[in-house]
Amino acid sequence: MCENVNLFTKFDKFKSVYLMEKHRIDSYKNWPFDESSPCSIEKMAEAGFFWSGNDKENDIATCFVCHKNLHGWEPTDDPWKEHAKHAPQCLFIKYGRKEKDLLLEEFFIIFGEVVKSSLKRNLQRIKDKYVTRASADLETFRKQK
Repeated sequence: MCENVNLFTKFDKFKSVYLMEKHRIDSYKNWPFDESSPCSIEKMAEAGFFWSGNDKENDIATCFVCHKNLHGWEPTDDPWKEHAKHAPQCLFIKYGRKEKDLLLEEFFIIFGEVVKSSLKRNLQRIKDKYVTRASADLETFRKQK
């Protein structure tokens, strides 16, 4: 038991990428459906979704692996089926099992995909900021001539 708690604590560092099901559950702040719904918070998190909505659009969820963003959820929607329908290429969907049922090797393969994807997004943000700043600096330089 202690080992599992310790391992989970180590993965807590990846809270921002919603690697663990608990992190995905904790992301839901204003989900429109309760625990009796087929698309309850727990079932959404099991199927790989974290909440990415806001006060105006509270039914938006995104997969932590493939980053497929889905909205317009109905109370009777099955998160696994919707995920598979809209993102059949998703590695999490290809494994087709809840986090707790994944083999250790599968979990670490997903972990690698999540980390790689996060690094790519962060590098793209840095690049975009640099290009925006460089363009503004170039425009300022041109105006000074």
